[in-house]
Amino acid sequence: MKRWGVFLDRDGTLVPDVGYARDPGQLVLYRGTGAALRKLQKAGAVLIVVSNQSVVARGLLDLEGLERMNVRLMSLMKRAGVTLSAVYNCPHHPDIDGPCDCRKPEPGMIKKGLDTFKLTPSECFIVGDHATDLEAGRRVGMRTIHILTGHGRRHRNAIRSSGVADALVRDIAGAADWILEARTSGRT
Repeated sequence: MKRWGVFLDRDGTLVPDVGYARDPGQLVLYRGTGAALRKLQKAGAVLIVVSNQSVVARGLLDLEGLERMNVRLMSLMKRAGVTLSAVYNCPHHPDIDGPCDCRKPEPGMIKKGLDTFKLTPSECFIVGDHATDLEAGRRVGMRTIHILTGHGRRHRNAIRSSGVADALVRDIAGAADWILEARTSGRT
């Protein structure tokens, strides 16, 4: 069986979006996140977080602070019985740094994960609450899941009309169930 993966946005998907989180204590998993990701992990998924973090470009957090945030996220996941294979962040903002290839909807972080873990895009999924999350996955040929937590409800109509989402689910538990069903029914 081919290796497969799930790429996950952080803010609004795994943890509440508090707006430019700068303190590790601000990261708290949504209820059910651990159980949902454990199901995916048990089924063989490589779990990778891909997150735009313009908090760095805005000067609100330095790269060391961003690393502390990543350590906190990994720690929360470990306590929930989940091992993340990687956490990739884009610290840029186009209005400050100019364009880059890592800020979603550009697929740079996703390509890095695909290359590092030798994953085939058609065997992978991306879960996020913004159209940019889904567009990044779509650009490399992944299945895309729009989640209604975070900013997902606010962007629901725009995402629906854009056609960028393969699925619409309530939360990370719904995303895990949809992914596992898609894999067993051959929808991948």
